[in-house]
Amino acid sequence: MATVQALPPANPGFHSGLNSGLNGAQIFLVDQPGVLEHLRSLLAGEACRVTGASRSEEALAKLKSGPRPDAILIDAHLQGQDGLAFLSMVREIYPSVPCVIMSCSYDPRLIVDAMRRGALDVILKPLFKNDVVETLRRCVQIVDCSLENQAREVPLADGNSFVFASERMRTVFSQCTTIARVDLPVLILGESGTGKEVLAQFIHKMSPAAHRTFLKVNCAAMPADLLESELFGYEQGAFTGAVKAKPGKFELCNNGTIFLDEIGEMPPALQAKLLHVLQDGSFSRLGGRTTIKVNVRVVAATNIDMKVAIAERRFREDLFYRLNGFSLHLPPLRERREEIPILIRHFVRKLSDKYGQKSLTLSDEMLRACKSYPWPGNLRELENFVKRLLVLGDEQMMMAELRGDRRSFPSANQSADTTAMSLKKLVRRVKADAEAEAIVAALDRNNWSRRQAAAELKISYKALLYKIRDYGLSEPQSIRA
Repeated sequence: MATVQALPPANPGFHSGLNSGLNGAQIFLVDQPGVLEHLRSLLAGEACRVTGASRSEEALAKLKSGPRPDAILIDAHLQGQDGLAFLSMVREIYPSVPCVIMSCSYDPRLIVDAMRRGALDVILKPLFKNDVVETLRRCVQIVDCSLENQAREVPLADGNSFVFASERMRTVFSQCTTIARVDLPVLILGESGTGKEVLAQFIHKMSPAAHRTFLKVNCAAMPADLLESELFGYEQGAFTGAVKAKPGKFELCNNGTIFLDEIGEMPPALQAKLLHVLQDGSFSRLGGRTTIKVNVRVVAATNIDMKVAIAERRFREDLFYRLNGFSLHLPPLRERREEIPILIRHFVRKLSDKYGQKSLTLSDEMLRACKSYPWPGNLRELENFVKRLLVLGDEQMMMAELRGDRRSFPSANQSADTTAMSLKKLVRRVKADAEAEAIVAALDRNNWSRRQAAAELKISYKALLYKIRDYGLSEPQSIRA
């Protein structure tokens, strides 16, 4: 299981630590009377109150008239009604109360359907104390998180973290923790820079294959022939320059997870081959005559409208439904503005040592300006903004940038070092800052595809690489926040 931490407190009202128990929790069970008594015996030492009903009509009446529960457990096969249909009815009464489905059999279709209807988790019968307590504690933590607006952080590989605080992102977190256990393809939808790669890493970490390989392939970063060899490998002599055989990413990821970023940009010629791999787990290397079998969990992501792509015949409809075993939508940063101060503090803590800043306290005015800005580049733009803030250390200049005021050059009321700077040096510095900012903006718009950014800026690919190195620019390690 991933370690979920509270972020360090930034002010006295920013709480840390997780709820350690079920003290005082209200648990409501919809199942047979015998199961209700069994659950009460399991939770006898947990200081929580367990009530319930055996039939859906009685349960709905009690839920409407009684106190708001902290968690609701529902049997998948109620007397006289489908448990998942009852779950949808409960969601109308209590949209935010965590609900858990109980089932006697492990059915991936049931799990996916339950998640789509808003279930937090699916647990198996017979009920065991450790499973029940762990699940209910997670339910109560989510309720506490909603009441206290606590932020959570899940450390991942490569220095990334999944940081979340808003109700929408807590829902995404709950969906991921459950769907990760089911061996189904996952499609992550969302604008560029919202953190789709980190969410894919989180799904892998929560899955049974967490100890196996996780690899990423950007489907928009290379032409069709190179992408095919990258995914499926090639045999010696398959093309000019193939001096020895090379396995592809699918072979290297056997029993692990492959993340296909920007799947909507995959060339049509490759879509049929990928569909074949998803159907039966087999493919051939370029120039190969033998079939290779693999077992790979596919997580794909895109920022394009897939329905439009299908209608325009740029993406195969059958491949879309194969990839869409379960879909997750990452909301843009402008739709979860309450997280912006939390994310800024996270980035400051993460990047301060790298940019020579031991500590940085942001003013309320600065945080308000950040919350008002729409952040079209989402988390990637926010991280780059924090980098510039750490380098320049000038809130007024950064707030002017957010307002779109490009006249935010050094002025007479700034430091003596700046005012003493010669005009030639000042112009050179302003020009360099403007050029670096334009390059970062172009890279952000093109999801850090250097070739696409170079084409947009109308400079050569090599010139862009030189400027990236010269200005010390680096692709941000986006967090799913």
